[in-house]
Amino acid sequence: MNQETPIRSDHSTAVAEPEDFTQSRSSGGRKFWLIALLVLFLALASGVAYYFITGGGEAADGPGDEEDQAPVVSVIAPGTTTIEGEIEATGTLAARRMIPVGVVGEGGLVSAVAVDAGDWVRKGQVLISIDRAVQNQQIASARAQIGISRADLELAQANLDRASQLIERGFISKADIDRLTATRDAARARLNVANAQVSELQARTARLNVYAPSDGLVLERRVEPGQVVSGGSGALFMIARGGEMEMQAQVGESELAKLATGVTAEVTPVGTDRVFTGQIWQISPTINDQDRQGIARIALPYAAGLRPGGFASATIKSGTITAPLLPESAVLSDDDGAYVYIIGEENKVVRRPVETGPITDSGVTIVEGLTGTEQVVLRSGGFLTEGESVQPQKVESEKG
Repeated sequence: MNQETPIRSDHSTAVAEPEDFTQSRSSGGRKFWLIALLVLFLALASGVAYYFITGGGEAADGPGDEEDQAPVVSVIAPGTTTIEGEIEATGTLAARRMIPVGVVGEGGLVSAVAVDAGDWVRKGQVLISIDRAVQNQQIASARAQIGISRADLELAQANLDRASQLIERGFISKADIDRLTATRDAARARLNVANAQVSELQARTARLNVYAPSDGLVLERRVEPGQVVSGGSGALFMIARGGEMEMQAQVGESELAKLATGVTAEVTPVGTDRVFTGQIWQISPTINDQDRQGIARIALPYAAGLRPGGFASATIKSGTITAPLLPESAVLSDDDGAYVYIIGEENKVVRRPVETGPITDSGVTIVEGLTGTEQVVLRSGGFLTEGESVQPQKVESEKG
């Protein structure tokens, strides 16, 4: 038994050696085939890539290949459309007719101010009352002088009447009658002067008060009770005649030429969504040589929401225009301005600068730069470059 154990041990070791060798060969074979498959895959991938690059074995620069590889873009031929022209402008609000109101007479101490800024006044309404104590005394004195002059006239007339009765009896000469007549006439003249003086003082006193020259809206008040005013005090009130307002719209030189008086405009003051409708009543005859703009004055009726000095925007009707209409997706812009891409010769992309007009529900009006017959890239223009070859695909015009 002790001799059999080593023999069995040697036999087991001899049998195990071929099994390890087999496993080692099997593992090495799998690695070999994996490497072979990887090399074959890379070779096939290289061949496919080469095939597409060379166009299936043909010349890579052939015109048919460029068309096959060029991106497909949607294009439209917009034609022309007749739409209502509009001009957008900004400007300031102001009184259409501003009336400065000051002291007409001598002036004096202000005793009362009857109105304030924002009040509506009527023509002839008292705005300022000025103390008239001195003037009242002057009028009383003048009226007393009228009584004296009237008494002198009555006496002179009585003397003349008595003398006229005595002249027939020879007690009074003709010269005495002439003298008495002259005295009577002088007394009458003095009475007329006294009456005129009273009327003058009354008129001058009445002019002490400051009255509204017309109906309107008080925009500014520059006087307070106790203040001494005179003709040199300047304007004490600023009144918008009839409460009428206007917008002084800044309009470009080329757009100003398209406007005329009577054209309707819609004005929206800043800070509100209220829209006020007015009409152009005056167009500036001159152009500012600095910004090349003129003024279109839009008349507006009185409304509480219109405040002189405020900023506003206006949409002015400028008649009908006939121009191409593009969806908003077709119009691009950068630092150089608005532009579109059109398809030129050999289906090359061409950049075309344009000038846009009114924006409607149907799209953007192109007032300059297109005739309407061009093939305009509808969308994805931002991914194209000028001179790039494309495959244009025409579509029906659509709303922007």
